Amino acid sequence: MIFPASRARLPLYAAASSLLLTTALAAQSPAKPALAAAPDTANPSQSFTSAAQPGGVALSPNGTAIAWTLRGHEDSTLHLTDIADPASTKLIQVKGAAHCSYASPIWSPDGNTLAFLSTCTGDKARPDQQQIFLWSKATGKVRQLSHLTGNLQQPAWSPDGRSIAFLFVQNATRSAGALDAMKPWSGVIGEDGVEIQRVDSIDVATGNAAFITPANLHVYEFAWAPTAPEITFIAANPPGENNWWIAKLYTATITGGAPHVVLDPNTVPGPLHGLQIAVPRFSPDGKRIAFIGGLMSDQGSTGGDVYIVPSTGGSPTDITPGIDGTPCFEAWLSNTQLSFVEDRSGHTALVKWDTSTNSEVTAKDLGEATISGGSIKDAVSVSNDGKVAFVESSFTTPPELYLLASDTGDITQLTHLNAGLKPTAKTISLEWANEGYHVQGWLTYPADYDPAKKYPLIVSVHGGPSASVGARWGNSMWSRRGYFEFQPNPRGSFGQGERFVQANVKDFGYGDLRDILKGMDAVEAKASIDKTREGLTGWSYGGFMTMFAVTQTHRFRAAVAGAGISNWESYYGENSIDQWMIPFFGASVYDDPAVYAKSSAITFIKNVTTPTLVIVGDRDGECPAPQSFEFWHALRDLGVKTQLVVYPNEGHGFRNPDHIRDRAQREAKWFAENMPESSR
Repeated sequence: MIFPASRARLPLYAAASSLLLTTALAAQSPAKPALAAAPDTANPSQSFTSAAQPGGVALSPNGTAIAWTLRGHEDSTLHLTDIADPASTKLIQVKGAAHCSYASPIWSPDGNTLAFLSTCTGDKARPDQQQIFLWSKATGKVRQLSHLTGNLQQPAWSPDGRSIAFLFVQNATRSAGALDAMKPWSGVIGEDGVEIQRVDSIDVATGNAAFITPANLHVYEFAWAPTAPEITFIAANPPGENNWWIAKLYTATITGGAPHVVLDPNTVPGPLHGLQIAVPRFSPDGKRIAFIGGLMSDQGSTGGDVYIVPSTGGSPTDITPGIDGTPCFEAWLSNTQLSFVEDRSGHTALVKWDTSTNSEVTAKDLGEATISGGSIKDAVSVSNDGKVAFVESSFTTPPELYLLASDTGDITQLTHLNAGLKPTAKTISLEWANEGYHVQGWLTYPADYDPAKKYPLIVSVHGGPSASVGARWGNSMWSRRGYFEFQPNPRGSFGQGERFVQANVKDFGYGDLRDILKGMDAVEAKASIDKTREGLTGWSYGGFMTMFAVTQTHRFRAAVAGAGISNWESYYGENSIDQWMIPFFGASVYDDPAVYAKSSAITFIKNVTTPTLVIVGDRDGECPAPQSFEFWHALRDLGVKTQLVVYPNEGHGFRNPDHIRDRAQREAKWFAENMPESSR
């Protein structure tokens, strides 16, 4: 497969039409808010930072104010910034409440009321229970609207401003996602204690709540229709953790009745068949629904092509066929134009797209940077007059709040939370060719780098594989310890088109590993690397790649495999998310065991000589602990130096700050002991 040539770039983002998406996609909030830094499974080594972390961006409908949250180590706060006078930023607080969390601000359509989630309820029996609160612009007062028990996420005002819909798991015991710790196994598996996330709606005047979606569908995302009392949503049969990969697109009226299936990717013909869908958005006239469709590994790690389908159902149209980047979040500009955020091989772009010609109109290239504003990759908040608000960071600039003007395309920095912070090391983008593909990655230099010296190298493989390492702020733990860190985006990653994302289907550990090894050659030609002291690490898919790579090459002196997969055949029957495997392997393990064995580290385990540390959480449903145990057990039996560390009550994404710190210390110690300077 030859990677398609880059499309011609058009002028930078010019004046935009009014965007109808008036609120940011709310950040997901677990049943117990995780305020301490948790590892990013796509890029865990970059999560160690002391920078202030703004998020939860909500731009008012008239574009004059932005509400946003600021995360601390033990709590979070809600802020309101006047765009005309950013220095006048003030706190919005629940009176008399302290040491609690604020999340997911969202403006009413008239801009007079701000809704948000908070644990500032004063309920000592349930201190972590979030509720919906309302802040009045006229009075400055806050009142609690909801009094529910369960997990609330993604609040969104109805177009008439009379109600707020949200995702809700009644009496939830955990967050409704595969990254969080699974419930301990007990009872009738798959039948007892199944928690279903539905769209609930609460009346702003009365506080009365009622479900919009039925109890037999687990909902992942939804959006209101602009012209009718209707929603569109993405859902699947429970259990929700397992079935996002086969979810369908629906519509439903808030007055009741059975939901209508708009699109089923499992039966639709064409390039979308068997793939995943996300970010559904009604067109302004309500006649069409746009969404992101592609090969995706995890909910929230969104990327693919932009599709449009009639809201009554029918054949979807790919309006970005052959695009050489990855659209991740979209919104309608008019009935014939869309705007989306695009991951472009290490860059981020805000793109305006003509749906009648399927072509790019204008684009604002933000350069080597990443943006955020909600729970889905690259989510932003947009006003009715076309302004765009988001948090942006890069390897050289810490996260701050920014605003894109709709008339000039100029970008203004609104906050200076991290003024004075400087990167501790230099990071550069590297690009190389391999087997007809154009591949990109990042090389971070050691802190206090001396070009006269040679330094060890840590290769860090991101999770996914449908994800990418972007240019985000965060001091590399390896750079601080005197290593180069190389973070490749091999085939299978976002950022270079859907063909590139799908290039490792049925080929895990082969073409993607060759891309990484070729990238290492480019690193060695660029920097003063000690080739005898090269290590490999990764989490999730990166953990699998670590386990598999040490069976294929002896190039690495030491390895650390986090939440990895060692045996795809046994993994198929152990994990809580087996539906994700079909699009990547082409069939179930029972229909084609050979394709699973081909990519299993256990198949080639006798080739391993590399000392390998293995780390996992005991309640990981995505990459269960038995996979790490199987790999560790094999290495121990073969006499290869190894160690297995299992962390209690942790899921796929660690939450306990003590565990996160301990994990980092163990990883550092492992590489230091097994790649000593004297080995040169």
